[in-house]
Amino acid sequence: MKIEIIDDQPVIDAHDLGPLLGLEPAVVQAKMRQGEITSKYELGQDEDAGRFRLTFYYAGKRVRLTCAQDGTVISTICTETGAR
Repeated sequence: MKIEIIDDQPVIDAHDLGPLLGLEPAVVQAKMRQGEITSKYELGQDEDAGRFRLTFYYAGKRVRLTCAQDGTVISTICTETGAR
């Protein structure tokens, strides 16, 4: 999986994100627009310089993607947060 950076913002394909959140890819964009899926984008510092992390939240689930500078996903962590 690879994340694109467009205009300094990360872009993930719905076909990659949907299954991680337990969703059909066709509904991902609408749920993001409605605020049901939220996200956080963090740039690595110090020993993590050159990497970035994307975290997505939806219906008590958290998906964290750690990426190399070129957008290649090097780690994926899916957890239940308990919050809904």
